[in-house]
Amino acid sequence: MNLKIKKIISKKNKSKVVCLTAYSKNIAKILDKYCDIILVGDSMANVLYGHKNTHEISLVNIIQHTLSVKKGVKNSLLVVDMPKNTYNDNSKAFKNAKMVLKKTGCDAIKLESHKDNYKIIKYLVSKKIPVMGHIGYTPQFKRKFKLEGKTRAACNSLLKEAKLIEGAGAFSIVLECLTPAAAKNITNNLKIPTIGIGSSLFCDGQVLVTDDMLGLSGFYPKFVKKFVNLNRIIEKAIKKYTRDVKLKKFPSNKHNLNGHKHR
Repeated sequence: MNLKIKKIISKKNKSKVVCLTAYSKNIAKILDKYCDIILVGDSMANVLYGHKNTHEISLVNIIQHTLSVKKGVKNSLLVVDMPKNTYNDNSKAFKNAKMVLKKTGCDAIKLESHKDNYKIIKYLVSKKIPVMGHIGYTPQFKRKFKLEGKTRAACNSLLKEAKLIEGAGAFSIVLECLTPAAAKNITNNLKIPTIGIGSSLFCDGQVLVTDDMLGLSGFYPKFVKKFVNLNRIIEKAIKKYTRDVKLKKFPSNKHNLNGHKHR
């Protein structure tokens, strides 16, 4: 087993796992100083490409962005989302996951739970492909964004689903939009770490879309804490640049090359 994956598993009940998304080297390089896990998420569909959902991102998109992210990662575990319809069955999942790992050099892939596709996770793990699971609100398969685990029956069903994924060999599992009770129940009954998003403090770790927590995406549901408003900071810089260009203040003499070597 990958040493980075072992390190993530060893954090269970000891220290919180920190995870954020990245789609480029520049952001990944910063995250790598602080994050245990960097996820190349299919959320790039919404964040970068302006799609209404995550369904239109292709393997080519994921691979290209991961190649960029990989250049900024030295310490963090690099996990890649498998896009919708790239793991419909064992054969297709293995072919595509193997290609992603081989071409990008990432450490693991993530699959969203749907019906009994924990069997696909089991198959991939048997083929030495590390897999992170994902239950609750799964954007590739569920249209309605809603809280899950509101009843005892729903909590039990989610726990059963999580147990099947753990039994299939996943090294960790994302819990998205679960009630605190459901998240706590699952976290306490699994040996692998749970990574929450909108699923309370009871999870073993947390993940957010980086553009959301930086105030860049314009998507701010209740579970997202905006740690800074980069939109405002960037706009201020652009306005200043625009003003300097129009007033002929930029470029000034000190910005002329005059023998300066190009990078």
